Amino acid sequence: MPRLTALLAAVLAVAIQLAPTTATAEDFQLVTEESEFRALISGKDLKRFAISLSVQPDGQITGKGYGRKVTGDWRWESGYFCRDLFWGKTDLGFNCQKVLRNGETLRFIENRGAGRYADLRLN
Repeated sequence: MPRLTALLAAVLAVAIQLAPTTATAEDFQLVTEESEFRALISGKDLKRFAISLSVQPDGQITGKGYGRKVTGDWRWESGYFCRDLFWGKTDLGFNCQKVLRNGETLRFIENRGAGRYADLRLN
């Protein structure tokens, strides 16, 4: 059972961070200001297949991912969205991410823009 939990945690981490998309990188605009990010998320959820997250202006993250509860905290730090996230009891850790916007889609790129990415729709 622990191997299954580890496998599911890895799948969720990758699913949150990797997303097939039809938009090219050129279609996205960098979000650098905390005030812009807060305005984008205010009253909306972030969604994609099997994932629904609420990134709340008060710094809390709540939701579900592949049927398991997602919780965490976030803060804006030097132009990056920095989050500490749990998927059920699995600690997905702390990571600062570059945020880009294309219409109603936000792209989060892990490791300050040097890693994998996830596209989530504002809903």
